[in-house]
Amino acid sequence: MERIKIQANAIVKNIETVILGKTTEIELILSAFIAGGHVLLEDVPGTGKTLLAKALAKSFDLSFGRVQFTPDLLPSELCGINYYNPKLGEFTFRQGSLFANIILADEINRATPRTQSGLLESMEEHQITVDGVTYPLPAPYFVIATQNPIETQGTFPLPEAQLDRFLLQLNLGYPQKQQSMEILKNFISNEPLAELNSVCEAKTFLEMKKSVEDVFIHDDIYSYIMDLTESTRDHNAISLGVSTRGALALARVTRAYCAIHGADFVTPKDVLTLLPYVFCHRIALKGGVRNRQDTVLSILGEIIENVTAPVEVWK
Repeated sequence: MERIKIQANAIVKNIETVILGKTTEIELILSAFIAGGHVLLEDVPGTGKTLLAKALAKSFDLSFGRVQFTPDLLPSELCGINYYNPKLGEFTFRQGSLFANIILADEINRATPRTQSGLLESMEEHQITVDGVTYPLPAPYFVIATQNPIETQGTFPLPEAQLDRFLLQLNLGYPQKQQSMEILKNFISNEPLAELNSVCEAKTFLEMKKSVEDVFIHDDIYSYIMDLTESTRDHNAISLGVSTRGALALARVTRAYCAIHGADFVTPKDVLTLLPYVFCHRIALKGGVRNRQDTVLSILGEIIENVTAPVEVWK
């Protein structure tokens, strides 16, 4: 795993030349990318979400597509459309915005549910179907969606089925004062993103993804993950607990997270580190609960205390 760790460190440091003070968040997004999942960033404008997505694509030398979701955005603009070509005398398929390696779905909750659903097939199966014909999407394929938690007027909240498609949900937050000063100095007269170079080829990334499979997960860890998952389904304050897909997501991203840190096996501590980012957006609370995230985190803390973590037995 040392090779993956070295490569991951190079990618993180490269992105940190334009996104300062967000090492943990970058590592989480990189873990989700390697694990084959997608990320939902819920944060206020101006925290670097778009910049982070572009920096990730440039670090891997991958194609990048940005889609601004609005109420009038059509599914055909995402997936593509068959149009009549008079020169050829036949219908020709024109690719939509989703045909790129890394997609930034900006303010996804501003589009209608019909348009939002256009992402589901691409996220789950890495393909697009138009008029009965299926088109494969480029590999690797990674969606980073954003939404603004403050402005909710005129938005369409993502349904639970679509939230469940995102491996992780996290927020970047504002940087510290010293880091903000560095950002001001770097960007006031320069464009660091334009100077960012690739540090990893697509081929190397696929090798990293394959190597993650060598990270060992003991049966006791699988059991621990399922105990935590089932506890969300039995809690009195929760109307909808974490699905089996959520438990699988936790196992996958934890394994990738361990790999980029050079670990050969998953520990209970690793599981708990990733737990809030995987479980929070998959839990539906009973009643109209305000301060939802704080409440869910409190409930998860209670569940963690009541579920016994496995320990190694020395003989």
